[in-house]
Amino acid sequence: MTQVLKDKIIEVCNTKIAQKGNTVGLSFYAFFKNENDNPKLLMEAATWWIETHQLDHFEKAVKIKNMIKRL
Repeated sequence: MTQVLKDKIIEVCNTKIAQKGNTVGLSFYAFFKNENDNPKLLMEAATWWIETHQLDHFEKAVKIKNMIKRL
């Protein structure tokens, strides 16, 4: 996983946790705008989320953040 994507995921997780608390859930779509302006990065996130880790559509932001920090 690229550092750009790792940084983006950590940033989004931190923001969501700050706004809604430690129980907030999110999907990998939370890391992207509504328009598909970076399909390569979107596919990288989708592959990591779905194929590599077989995560549910929504997961706790805290869990995702911790997984990324271990990479």
